[in-house]
Amino acid sequence: MSVVRLITNGARCQFQRAYSSSAPTTKMFIDGKFVESKTSDFIDLHDPATNEVITRVPKCTQSEMQEAVDSAKRAYETWGKTTPLSRQQIMFKFQAIIKDNIGEIAKNITKEQGKTLIDAEGDVLRGLQVVEHSCSIPSLQMGETVPNVARDMDTYSLILPLGVTAGIAPFNFPAMIPLWMFPMAMTCGNTMVVKPSERVPGATMMLMEMLNEAGCPPGVVNVIHGAHDAVNFICDNPTIKAVSFVGSDQAGKYIYERAGRNGKRVQCNMGAKNHGVVMADANKENTLNQLAGAAFGAAGQRCMALSTAVFVGEANKWIPDLVERAKQLKVNAGHVPGADLGPVISQQSKKRIHDLVESGIKAGAKCVLDGRNITVPGYENGYFVGPTILTDVKPDMECYKQDIFGPVLVCLSVDTIDEAIQLINNNPYGNGTAVFTTNGATARKFVNEIDVGNVGVNVPIPVPLPMFSFTGTRGSFLGDHHFYGKQGFKFYTQTKTVTQLWRESDVTHSKAAVAMPTMK
Repeated sequence: MSVVRLITNGARCQFQRAYSSSAPTTKMFIDGKFVESKTSDFIDLHDPATNEVITRVPKCTQSEMQEAVDSAKRAYETWGKTTPLSRQQIMFKFQAIIKDNIGEIAKNITKEQGKTLIDAEGDVLRGLQVVEHSCSIPSLQMGETVPNVARDMDTYSLILPLGVTAGIAPFNFPAMIPLWMFPMAMTCGNTMVVKPSERVPGATMMLMEMLNEAGCPPGVVNVIHGAHDAVNFICDNPTIKAVSFVGSDQAGKYIYERAGRNGKRVQCNMGAKNHGVVMADANKENTLNQLAGAAFGAAGQRCMALSTAVFVGEANKWIPDLVERAKQLKVNAGHVPGADLGPVISQQSKKRIHDLVESGIKAGAKCVLDGRNITVPGYENGYFVGPTILTDVKPDMECYKQDIFGPVLVCLSVDTIDEAIQLINNNPYGNGTAVFTTNGATARKFVNEIDVGNVGVNVPIPVPLPMFSFTGTRGSFLGDHHFYGKQGFKFYTQTKTVTQLWRESDVTHSKAAVAMPTMK
């Protein structure tokens, strides 16, 4: 039996998970404590590399979920009145603890989600960057003022928290996405109830232990578990003022409609079909390497995976070279040294990937690299799919229209950059895109005319750093304010505008205070 232990500042943390045949249960986190659920309904969580059950995730009861909301509501009465500097100090400590334990969190992610250790560490690091950015709260939460807007009258605005908020996270980034949510919410003065994916709760639970160590008061962040009933509870609960969601189209549209109908503020990042446009003047070696990495890294289970290549003109002659690059990638369990991609998340996901590839072949696409029947020695029961490339794909094929969410690259060919731009703009998704070229005019035309929220020029996965915001558009996003950055702070705050009149004739005079102000 192996045990994942989280060590911080030389002391063993309370949260430990033993992976054994006894399959322990995952706890809730309510009011600063790890609590066993009293439910009789559990979801088995399987190691994607072995199909072994490693924990049982509870479907929390209605009363348990209400307890989490009540805890957040009580905590908000105090937390919402704390100073930005106080909240900032906790984030400083939280950031340092995460940084000291990146490797331990990554091991948990690899065990539950399947991605390679190096990719899991990147998962944590990108979330850590949002934590670091949230430390800017004293300046980001500044209001505005116009003094003397009229005689003896001033007008100013206050940027205030909303109250209790909620986050619903997906399986593909067990650390990064929760870290997009609760650090931003709590530094703005809100409290939060988090529902991690029932497929990968471990990283979130480890982060809760770290929050405790950082000095976060009980109830500021609570964690519940479950599936559909938990989502409905969050959408319907009248105490929750805002909901953040990242995940599939179907779930995102449902949450946006249901939570919005109940008067909540909602932001939903959803599906994608990200295109990489390859010009014949691009740097061939760099472009092919970046295409292979962006298409097949993380087994294609990224909302920003470059799942579609559009070869312009003579660039389509590079496809055989791309196939050779993909063949060199090593598929194995995520913890095995040298692995380039691990398994996909579930048997159901593997079957869906297989079916979409087969639908493309039947519709006339050519499978020039087929990774569907791959076997990994020692992990024969795992959910592995090797790099797969389909060429001669047309826009009306299901393999193009659907977000495959696996290590599959579909390739289309066009004659001009204008055709490539039109193809992408006709696609319903607008999450990310990239162009590979050495021509500045081509790049500028692409950036100006493409209708996609995150654009890369010779950058295959253009996920913005946290001082900006993640700006997916069209079918990839529902809401008014995007995740993290300035828009993230706007999502988790509201504005109060004050107009005050103090007549100069009413001024009173008293003895001057000469002591240094302490700003307490």
